[in-house]
Amino acid sequence: MLTFILRKIATLVLTMIGIAALTFVITNVAPGDPARLVAGPNATEDMVETIRVEYGLDKPLAEQFVVYMGDLMRGDLGQSIVTTRPVLDELLRYAPATLELVFVSMLFGILVGVPLGMLSAVYKDGPLDHVTRILSISGVALPAFWFGILLQLWFSVDLGWLPVSGRLPLITRPPETVTGMLLIDSLIAGRFSTFWVALQHIILPAFVLSFPCLASILRVNRAEMVEVLQSDYIVAARAHGISSRRVVALYALKNAMLPTLAIIGLRFGWMLGSTVLVETVFDWPGIGLYAVSSALASDFKPVIGVTLMIGFFFIVANTLVDLAYAWIDPRLRSA
Repeated sequence: MLTFILRKIATLVLTMIGIAALTFVITNVAPGDPARLVAGPNATEDMVETIRVEYGLDKPLAEQFVVYMGDLMRGDLGQSIVTTRPVLDELLRYAPATLELVFVSMLFGILVGVPLGMLSAVYKDGPLDHVTRILSISGVALPAFWFGILLQLWFSVDLGWLPVSGRLPLITRPPETVTGMLLIDSLIAGRFSTFWVALQHIILPAFVLSFPCLASILRVNRAEMVEVLQSDYIVAARAHGISSRRVVALYALKNAMLPTLAIIGLRFGWMLGSTVLVETVFDWPGIGLYAVSSALASDFKPVIGVTLMIGFFFIVANTLVDLAYAWIDPRLRSA
């Protein structure tokens, strides 16, 4: 098991190096001169050149990459050209909002997707099964930005039930920062009214972000449950008089959850990438919105930093899934 863990950690490190190299090349060959953007439209050539030298943009691309990788090994992601603040500090500032949104979305996807997948398999080809099939297809097909705007117009503008955007109203004082996640920090501070307001703000973006995840979990769990329910040991358990509820919820669901666990790990990483669209639509102050604003300003280092953070969480999530698989099924440890 130790060898398996070390191999996974080595794979994680090599993958992160590959992501760093790829994102650096892509962002630096993109059109636009960051130094001229920072200097402004009225800057002289001397001013532009001074900024280019200050940020190391005058060096060859290969030398910039070597310097960047060296800084990266020390935990230095560079400095934002627009805000002149360290990128790592800004990522640590925006990341809790994104993680809170992803965790709530993932929780909703699991709590709804797994039971619906199980029930649609038990009542296969029934009305509930047809409804869940439509739901699973819609979850994959609907564009997130269009779905988000549609929900804003309906629940916020027309019905007035939920806020349009943001994490808290401007007049609401946020709780003392402990984790950076408003829901948790509000509970820690005992400010239940703030918790309720923060929950109202996160419902719409979390639902939009979770919809593709919910659809994937539902489809995979249903397919596995249909296969497992036809297995010999399930038939034998029914023949021995064990209640259907116990057979489905304990024996069948336990074995069907292995592939579902894999899709949950994959979807966690994909949801982090999908936050770019969702956070932009709902003005959610996370790393997705930070990446968009940085890209529009041709501020490359924050874009690289966001990509590395998303890639890191994606790889860690999948590594944890692999370790959970190996813990459940020892045969995979030698794979």
